[in-house]
Amino acid sequence: MTEEQQKLLTTLETRVRQLMLLCKSLREEKEVLEGTLANKDKALEAAQQNLSELEARYDNLKLAGLVSFGKKDVKEAQQTLSSIVREIDKCIELINE
Repeated sequence: MTEEQQKLLTTLETRVRQLMLLCKSLREEKEVLEGTLANKDKALEAAQQNLSELEARYDNLKLAGLVSFGKKDVKEAQQTLSSIVREIDKCIELINE
């Protein structure tokens, strides 16, 4: 093997080692990012569940507020209750599909 071929072989070996190190570091970074993504997914799921619970509580409070209206607001309360009943009926229809 000539000296030039030996230099080329050495250069090739060096570059292959560099690529292997780069590949290893990218794999490690990928694992870290996947872990971070999994944590973010869990946090998002918990936040969505919390939001759903808060929305349900808010709807319950709104409904409780409707019941406590005075006589002058009875018509408005009836309209709001009718609206809520229609919304519930739409939800039931969607579930039955």
